[in-house]
Amino acid sequence: MIQYKKVAFYTLGCKLNFSETSTISRLFEDAGFAKVNFEETPDIYVINTCSVTENADKKCKQLVKRALKINPDAFVAIIGCFAQLKPQEISEIPGVDLVLGANEKFNLLDYIDGTLAKKETAAVAFDNIKQAKEFVPAFSFGDRTRSFLKVQDGCDYFCTFCTIPLARGKSRNATIAKTVKEAYKIAETAIKEVVLTGVNIGDFGQGGEENFFGLIKELDKIQGIDRYRISSIEPNLLTNEIIHFSLEESQHFVPHFHIPLQSGSNKLLQKMRRKYLRELYAERVAYIKELRPDCCIGVDVIVGFPGETDEDFMDTVNFLKDLDISYLHVFTYSERANTTAVKLGEPVPMNVRRERSNQLHILSDKKKRKFYEENIGTVRTVLFEQEEDMGVMFGFTENYVKVKFPYDASMTNTFQTIRLTEIDRDGIFKCELLYEVVNE
Repeated sequence: MIQYKKVAFYTLGCKLNFSETSTISRLFEDAGFAKVNFEETPDIYVINTCSVTENADKKCKQLVKRALKINPDAFVAIIGCFAQLKPQEISEIPGVDLVLGANEKFNLLDYIDGTLAKKETAAVAFDNIKQAKEFVPAFSFGDRTRSFLKVQDGCDYFCTFCTIPLARGKSRNATIAKTVKEAYKIAETAIKEVVLTGVNIGDFGQGGEENFFGLIKELDKIQGIDRYRISSIEPNLLTNEIIHFSLEESQHFVPHFHIPLQSGSNKLLQKMRRKYLRELYAERVAYIKELRPDCCIGVDVIVGFPGETDEDFMDTVNFLKDLDISYLHVFTYSERANTTAVKLGEPVPMNVRRERSNQLHILSDKKKRKFYEENIGTVRTVLFEQEEDMGVMFGFTENYVKVKFPYDASMTNTFQTIRLTEIDRDGIFKCELLYEVVNE
């Protein structure tokens, strides 16, 4: 028998997964386990999986192999979206001891007995995702600069390319009061920036008496959190009142939005079962830029969706060229089991998908460069992070411009007023320090 003392965590995927991993790790620490790094020969490995892309599935299998090379006797638990979607497949990976679905992952400790020995066959515990009705609050903690606060889980949209509703269930959240209570826990720490995260955060309240607009107004009142970022919000749910409040009225929300587009072709948006057309998307961007021309806007785009013709792709390219946006997150479509997209058109050859992805990455670089050049000479507030790299420290301005500065330990996790001077060859801003704003 093995006495388990050390536990390591590895998270794949989104900010939501990171917030949940951090919360689960605190449960282990409260139970007396020592949290260690992946390479420090832990007794237990917990791998929190994603299943948005095929690579995430492969990465899970690679991590199990890597863990067992470090400690062949380690107990390996797999949780997260891939675990919910393909529990039996994961249970057959050599070395996996436990697979927990969406309902069970926060009860991981209940499945681990301090003397539990490895078995030939993995234990599997998961319910039908339709039974996932409980909302479990979570926030990340450890990086003292920034925290991901989970405000919502699940999704009711069922876009044709997406497995997330199958992995996380229906849209749900806590009340505004309970969410604010979680935020107060963060406010009591040294963390200065909070990123609001979830699967579909704009759906907070699901049409009930409470909604996302009401949530951000209450969060903005909390003393002790200097900045909020909205991680990603659907354009049809990003109302003008949310935009106006965030950019004109709030004390703590920063001028930075990440708004999924997925395609600039209305034909494909309808096939994807998105809840907007590109005209609405353009309206949202225009209103943001009308209020704050310096606002950073990030965009998600999918290339290679079934049936995407050259004309459809060029619709997307030309639409994005004309949009006043700051950067792209480009996703190459991959076929996912139990989605309807695979039936909606001829598959795009993989070499064509890769070429289209490359074109959009080039466009993203140009958009980002133009946005950065527009910021040359401006005075900003940067929050410096604690990591050091070859004598340099980094941080982000309120409008999400990445900044570098000679390392000074006294400036970690502080706000500094700087002037953005020049963009280096790595696409990062050098800056001139003007004076200190906050140093706690």
